[in-house]
Amino acid sequence: MLTEEERNKMHQIKNEFLSITVNPVGAELSSIKNLETGIEHLWQGNPEIWASQAPNLFPVIGVLKNGEYTFEGKTYKMPKHGFVRYNKNIRLKSKTENELVFELQFSEESLKQYPFKFNFEIAFKLNGKNLEVSHQVSNLDEKTMYFSLGGHPAFNAPLSENEDYEDYYLEFDQKLDLRSYLLNKEGLVSERTEGILDNENKIWLKKDLFENDALIFKNIPSKKVVLKSKNSGAVLSVEYSDFKNLGIWAKPNAPYVCIEPWLGIADVEGTDQNLKTKEGIEQLEPEEVYQATYVINIH
Repeated sequence: MLTEEERNKMHQIKNEFLSITVNPVGAELSSIKNLETGIEHLWQGNPEIWASQAPNLFPVIGVLKNGEYTFEGKTYKMPKHGFVRYNKNIRLKSKTENELVFELQFSEESLKQYPFKFNFEIAFKLNGKNLEVSHQVSNLDEKTMYFSLGGHPAFNAPLSENEDYEDYYLEFDQKLDLRSYLLNKEGLVSERTEGILDNENKIWLKKDLFENDALIFKNIPSKKVVLKSKNSGAVLSVEYSDFKNLGIWAKPNAPYVCIEPWLGIADVEGTDQNLKTKEGIEQLEPEEVYQATYVINIH
């Protein structure tokens, strides 16, 4: 939970439907409130369960084998999900009535972890009942840049005291055959898979759904998922047409679910730890700009 001092440093915007709050540390979304119903849709970060709320993942997703990778013969260390998460050097670039834009540029410190000159921007824009989360990665270097990118927002479920976690489900926009890639005890993606959907479109939330960690869907054909209650219908949706992979996760027995659009994936068990050949890695040529957006719609 946030201290009073931390709350005072938050950035907020709102329109007639929604208000959002963003923590400048990590440019992490910390509130999505429906002003019509008064409902807070974003997990509020209980440290006894999971202290985060919606980390931004860059330039890696998940864990690296032994917490490190190699690039052109040199070894670099990188924390889980990269260095935007928890980063206090992110600055507010611009603020308007309906948009917040944050920026992180390479530094001498970042070059020790990640040998590329980059600029990372993330924008939060309110458009009616939509929250558009847009990423822009610029290669300021003279060499090809390799990176991954993703979101990790956690949404409250259940929303009322007379409901249970099991009353909620995720509904995709089409019927799917989905297998989840299982993580090993080090958090690396194994070749083992588990069947989740068989020509179906609903994943029911259950207390033990994430006992084996996240559900990981590579190259998922569906690009929209709706969080629904069997009692009250659609709660919110996430559209992620710019993202190839999707993660679904929560701490076991926790009252939230993370819907995570990913460009990239944690290291696979058989990785050679070379960033250039890392599974799911994106490439960006010098002076090029990469953009990817996902949209949260509050129903």
